[in-house]
Amino acid sequence: MQTGDRFETLYGGRTNRVWRLHGPADDLVVKLYRRDFDNPLFGNDAQLEALCLDRLEGTGLAPQLRASGALGQEAWVVYDHAPGAPWRTDPAIAARMLANLHRRALDIPAPAGCNGSAAIRTHAEAILSRCDQPDRELLLKARPHTATIAPGPACLIHGDPVAGNLLVSGDQAILIDWQCPAIGDPAEDLAMFLSPAMQQVYRGAPLTAAEEQQFLSAYDNAGTVARYLSLKPWFHWRMAAYCRWRARNGAPDYAPAFELEHAALAAC
Repeated sequence: MQTGDRFETLYGGRTNRVWRLHGPADDLVVKLYRRDFDNPLFGNDAQLEALCLDRLEGTGLAPQLRASGALGQEAWVVYDHAPGAPWRTDPAIAARMLANLHRRALDIPAPAGCNGSAAIRTHAEAILSRCDQPDRELLLKARPHTATIAPGPACLIHGDPVAGNLLVSGDQAILIDWQCPAIGDPAEDLAMFLSPAMQQVYRGAPLTAAEEQQFLSAYDNAGTVARYLSLKPWFHWRMAAYCRWRARNGAPDYAPAFELEHAALAAC
């Protein structure tokens, strides 16, 4: 700390405690990681976030890492404050940024993502096991019945590229909150951004059909887009299970998000 430094609490995140540190020479973000919330969909690994920021330095995809460590049992990371505001419009800028990430060959020891329909089904069933019996029965009736879709090519994925984690400044965009990356199917990142539930929670409204098409058209890998479309029912089913669990466990704003995701699943 130096004379003139000033802390400002940031409220955009839903898991960790985050502050902006305004200083005479620096504009930083300080993140202190929670250890008391076991989230079945989104990990919260400080070491992985620090590693991603380090390996992505200079790419424009992530803020610059300044320091990381632990305070007692709590991990922390400090990085440059990224300019911009959370994504609201122009799906193409989000698609281009994710395509930029997914084409990079990065050696990061992140966990394996859910790749293929069987893995997504297993993950969704694990989330459902946390729900009460009526909710499990409701969603088990809605489980997709498609041909098995095999795992596809894997790369570094962000894991949580929702509107709140995508900051836009002019024609530039940057991803924050790298605490749950994976080496997985890039279609997972597409599904997370396009999820009507996640758009509702972080932006206040799902994408229109036209906005979804703009996103898919701007993402310049036809194979990944085709995988996303084939896996779409499974992604909706898993997200519906997650939203139901969150709505029953201290996050009532996930109740309308569940309805949107459940409706999208029914429309598949």
